[in-house]
Amino acid sequence: MNSFQYSCINIVGAPGSGTTTRGHALASRLNIHFEDADGFYWKPSNPPFSEKYDPGVRLTMLLESISGYNSSVIAGSVCGWGTALEESFDLVVFFSLPTALRLQRIEAREIALFCKANPEFLAWAAQYDEGRLPGRSRARHEAWLASRRCPVLMLESDQTVDDRVEEVIRFAAQMRESG
Repeated sequence: MNSFQYSCINIVGAPGSGTTTRGHALASRLNIHFEDADGFYWKPSNPPFSEKYDPGVRLTMLLESISGYNSSVIAGSVCGWGTALEESFDLVVFFSLPTALRLQRIEAREIALFCKANPEFLAWAAQYDEGRLPGRSRARHEAWLASRRCPVLMLESDQTVDDRVEEVIRFAAQMRESG
């Protein structure tokens, strides 16, 4: 039996900040269900990441996917996906890192997966803090985080995966003690 008090956790942040890796590690550590929002946002396609699911379809698919579990971690930005999902979170964890480090990580991942990095994607990811392009941005995330009714943990330093997981678990324990 898991003593972790949260049942629906969102790990969100800047592209390349480690939301998927750390979200998966947290779910594994807590022995709870994990989902990556990208799997519900992007249709399987060739080339990858070129076709999006309809917003209503992605929301329904994700809600159905987590409905059979007592606890879930969802990695990725789900801002604007729908109240049924967004208000279900009882903990949100935000990750951010310096742009240069994020771009290094993204480029390495892209090369490992696709043998090359997509320059348009790197440019989009680079502007996250400034928010010049549509989609995910620091300002959009901060506005969304400010509207959450649940606890929000902001983590903005480079730490190992295990250290980040431990920090989330410590935060949850402190919230339980003070609540």
